[in-house]
Amino acid sequence: MTTPAVLYGQGISFPPRVGPDGGIVRSAGETNVRESVVTILRTRPGERVERPAFGCGLDRYLFEPNTVATLRLIVEDVQRAVTRWEPRIRLDDVTADVNAADPRDVDLTLVYTLIATGIRERLRMTLGAEGQDQP
Repeated sequence: MTTPAVLYGQGISFPPRVGPDGGIVRSAGETNVRESVVTILRTRPGERVERPAFGCGLDRYLFEPNTVATLRLIVEDVQRAVTRWEPRIRLDDVTADVNAADPRDVDLTLVYTLIATGIRERLRMTLGAEGQDQP
């Protein structure tokens, strides 16, 4: 039987942290894929020296008004970046909506299918007006 770590790989967890044994915590399988998607969304193109095109660049929308046009641009950027940088998934749907509790924030939802198993996953995060995003 093939394990999720073999199907999807493994790597350093995101955010990087030290475990109780003093070693770097690693993630594997579906968790590794989810953390990879979050890394793509949180990274600004140009931030990684060896991969200057890597990332999504959502921070550029921080001070833009939450209009239909801005939300559509966010969706397009997410679709483009995740499709390019995460080959282990098929992106099924991306939505960006104004947060009901704080109209300065944007609620981002991604629905994707893990290619190796066909399992559907959902990732939600809030892009905050104060520059903080929470998955």
